[in-house]
Amino acid sequence: MHAPRTVATGRTASPSTARRINDRLALQLLQSEGPLTANQLKALTGLSRPTVADLVERLQEAGLIAVVGESGAARRGPNARLYGIVADRAHLVGLDLRPHRATVAVADLLGRTRAEHSIHIRPGTPAKRAVAATHKALDTALRTAGASGAHTFAVGAPGLVDPVTGRLGGTDRLSAWHADLIAALRAGPAPVLLENEVNLAAIAEQRDGAARDRDTFVLLWLSHGTGAAVVLDGRLRRGASGGAGEIGFLPVPGTAALPSAHGCDGGFHSLAGSAAIVRLAAEHGITADAAAQEGDTSPDDGAPPAEALVRAALADPEGGGAFLDALAGHIAIGAAAVSAVLDPGCVVLGGEIGRAGGTELADRVGARLARISPLATEVRAGTTGGSGVLRGAVLAAMDAAQEELFAGGG
Repeated sequence: MHAPRTVATGRTASPSTARRINDRLALQLLQSEGPLTANQLKALTGLSRPTVADLVERLQEAGLIAVVGESGAARRGPNARLYGIVADRAHLVGLDLRPHRATVAVADLLGRTRAEHSIHIRPGTPAKRAVAATHKALDTALRTAGASGAHTFAVGAPGLVDPVTGRLGGTDRLSAWHADLIAALRAGPAPVLLENEVNLAAIAEQRDGAARDRDTFVLLWLSHGTGAAVVLDGRLRRGASGGAGEIGFLPVPGTAALPSAHGCDGGFHSLAGSAAIVRLAAEHGITADAAAQEGDTSPDDGAPPAEALVRAALADPEGGGAFLDALAGHIAIGAAAVSAVLDPGCVVLGGEIGRAGGTELADRVGARLARISPLATEVRAGTTGGSGVLRGAVLAAMDAAQEELFAGGG
């Protein structure tokens, strides 16, 4: 057990405030450490035995914790009871919205996914039908998870999310049904958190992935398109308009034109987006068999075509090396720009392409970056890939639900 020994006292707080602080501390310990006895809670919190007994009783009455076993057969009795969080106290929903796909995950209060369901939205589908189909997928996932409803929603979508209004916007490529779906969810009783998809992927990499040991890093998103998420001192930074990390619009050398306010062609996207990587692979004679790219007919669904090409290059070190070096050079340009402005010390190559490239591509990008930037910047391969958006949504919903339930004692 490695939780800090934090003591909450009532010297500067009212008794009710002190109780809420103590209850939250105990719940956080039960989440991080797993089931604990009252004696273990006492040792980890530094609280008195009567105080721990009172908070255990309160949290049981609130339905947040329950007896889940005993610490050992030789030590039966009240002091040996193991208390754990009631994970089914609330069900959380994460949604990953793409222009032509919606994926739903239902998780418990501890963030464990209980059900997942994905649907394809055909191009040209009316917004009303797309919203209805997504609601049906949501109902299916909730039913599979044994949940009667959602306590909190977290939605990841492409585009800018205004940090003040919470509205989705920013480019002309947004799907109309996304806004309609979000409005429908917000009309319901459960709170809805809306976040840019790359920001959610960064949460997943920080909590479950390649950046677990980093408080400051930048996630460089490499998928159908490009993007970035900025985490500084443990906090996700969104910028004044929610546009922090829109690196696809970054003007860079090596492209035929400049990006515009309405499109990122000519920006970093034109160097490191999937379509650009496909062209680069063709120049180097890199091909992937059709089976590896099956399902890539739409640029909005499934893995980007470039993922299979990167894997093919890695499988052929002799023939694929020149392509990987060239690709690393393209990616390093964006990483150098990020490092020059933010000095994050760590850049994670995320998305399907970043994960496919693994440490081999990350090391090549790191070597190229070291040649053009004076700032020491570690480059790591992301581990969550495209699924990071959905996982990040679940984690964001979990944090919000726990903030409400743990602070209020139920």
